[in-house]
Amino acid sequence: MADCSLLFHTLISQALQIPAGQVGKTVRLLEEGATIPFISRYRKEVTGGLDEVQIGQIKDRWDKLTELKKRKETILSSIEEQGKLSPELRKRIEDSWDGTELEDLYLPYKPKRVTRAEIARKKGLEPLAKLVMLQQEADPESRALAFVKGEVKDAADALQGARDIIAEWVNENEGARNAVRNAFARTAVISAKLVKGKEEEGAKYQDYFDFSEPLKRTTSHRLLALRRGEAEGILRVGIAPETESTVERLKTRFVKGRNESSKQVESAVEDAFKRLLKPAVETEYANLAKAKADEEAIRVFAENLRQLLLAPPLGQKRVLGVDPGYRTGCKLVCLDAQGNLLHNETIYPHPPQNEKSKAAMKTAQLIATYAIDAIAIGNGTASRETEEFITGIRYERKVQVFVVSENGASIYSASKTAREEFPEYDVTVRGAISIGRRLADPLAELVKIDPKSIGVGQYQHDVDQPALKKSLDQTVESCVNLVGVNVNTASKHLLAYISGLGPALAQNIVNYRAEHGAFSSRRELLKVPRMGEKAFEQSAGFLRIPDGKNPLDNSAVHPESYAVVEQMAADLQCTVEQLVADKALRAKLKPEKYVTDKVGMPTLLDIMEELDKPGRDPRRTIQVFAFDPTVKTIADLREGMVLPGIVTNITNFGCFVDIGIKENGLVHISELADRFVSEPAQVVSMHQHVKVKVLSVDLNRKRVQLSMKNTD
Repeated sequence: MADCSLLFHTLISQALQIPAGQVGKTVRLLEEGATIPFISRYRKEVTGGLDEVQIGQIKDRWDKLTELKKRKETILSSIEEQGKLSPELRKRIEDSWDGTELEDLYLPYKPKRVTRAEIARKKGLEPLAKLVMLQQEADPESRALAFVKGEVKDAADALQGARDIIAEWVNENEGARNAVRNAFARTAVISAKLVKGKEEEGAKYQDYFDFSEPLKRTTSHRLLALRRGEAEGILRVGIAPETESTVERLKTRFVKGRNESSKQVESAVEDAFKRLLKPAVETEYANLAKAKADEEAIRVFAENLRQLLLAPPLGQKRVLGVDPGYRTGCKLVCLDAQGNLLHNETIYPHPPQNEKSKAAMKTAQLIATYAIDAIAIGNGTASRETEEFITGIRYERKVQVFVVSENGASIYSASKTAREEFPEYDVTVRGAISIGRRLADPLAELVKIDPKSIGVGQYQHDVDQPALKKSLDQTVESCVNLVGVNVNTASKHLLAYISGLGPALAQNIVNYRAEHGAFSSRRELLKVPRMGEKAFEQSAGFLRIPDGKNPLDNSAVHPESYAVVEQMAADLQCTVEQLVADKALRAKLKPEKYVTDKVGMPTLLDIMEELDKPGRDPRRTIQVFAFDPTVKTIADLREGMVLPGIVTNITNFGCFVDIGIKENGLVHISELADRFVSEPAQVVSMHQHVKVKVLSVDLNRKRVQLSMKNTD
């Protein structure tokens, strides 16, 4: 197995329906250290315009094939050491790129723990097993007497040992395993039963106390719920095919006569299925189903996270952050336009203190003193009452009021990051700061929190954690690079996600900035310790310098393309500044004139688009939202009410909507629209403002069913 690069390109091309040439060029860029955001944005000519998703899929498949290649080398080496590697077996292993097939080929040669078959072999019973397997011996019991010696007590004991060996042969037979797999694929049913005595403890799993469903029809969220119930000791979960027909198929394969030896083989086949094949393939299918469910849950989580990170920012405004509370009061923090803390205070407008007038006076004073433009109120405990209190105050200046998601704010406030930023303040002040900053720039604040703590998605603690982390990290990286960051104000946490940087270089940039002041050009980044040409190439296009000497430094135009823009300006006899500022001048340009062997039309079109909107934030504009003032608790709800709400989470089975009470209501997928919806994300997005109708209210279980149908 020499270099498999060309073969890998072909295999990936076939799987993803992407030309092998594009796959090869993309892999080469990845192996040279280029990041996915950089390749998708600045190497379109090389890849043929592949997007981030396609490049990510190529990388994943390349990594898996590389792992498979290593596994094949291990298998070949192991069989060769045993002296059992025939030319035919070597060829089959080398030609196979299917993990399951490889393990099947290796199974007969795999070093075994002590099995029943192994014990029988040590008793010298393999010759008897071979004799029985031929199925030509009419009286195997008489022949078995010759093996009664040592640890073999009698003929029955000898035949039991022979059957154990035959059962292992059946189990290790590639055709037999595939026959059982086919049966699972066609007829497997997943079932669950309540563990006796767990009725009360497992009440939330009551839908699964006596559950059965074809595996291929089981949704990802249902499968993850079953597995969680199993892990918590509430449910017993099993997967099984239609047993009788599966065993009959196996007998047809191995039973070749009607004599006594054939009956021994028949018995061994039944044992092989029950004791070896079924448990092994059940584990295989359980793992496959779990992997598929994980993949779907991770995809939903990543999409929700993307929408949260790309939520509309208020921008550089002075913000009053409010962390609401009853007994402990409402924490207020005044932040400047860069998110720096100017002042903090606690007010007590709610019971038991009820210091409403004092709290109102203090809030109005802070708004005036610190020239506050907007107020961000956390959506947790006492949020509605605090919003009502805040909006009821008369201010001397125009102030917008927003309710902001608190998800993950408490995690941030107790984190090492928060302690580093605000060592002299307690968790309540840090939480209020996080709420205020989320309004100004959700992306910049949320990158400081482990994405798993943001509270979106479904069953995030039950899925493959390394796969989840990888997906979420890629999502954060994609969002940060899509938006770009101001290198002179960005935190080290935000900079760390920029293509080509990472935590160490991000810290070095922050240290350099603190020592030398603001960067005046992108080229100055090369003075940062450990910032080499490669890291600069990967990161420069995503770093912005708003007030730099060169206007292109505040755009997504990469420094490697500055010469092209300078040539455009020279051809129009103007400066780069004039070209950026004057749309009429840009209209005179013919991009095709600037095509070279290194710069193609995709890059030129991107440059033209960027010159039209240098440094513009791709995120939407933020909108003020108000809940229904008559609804504050679940007891205020009535069936048929139509209410404004905000989408707070999206799952495979629908979405959850905040309607201004403690409990979020569920809009089931069947209630999202007056048409069939296969995926909720087709209809709703995170933090979308929607109108919902109350279908039902369960006060005991605190559940609210909502609909988005007929809400006009």
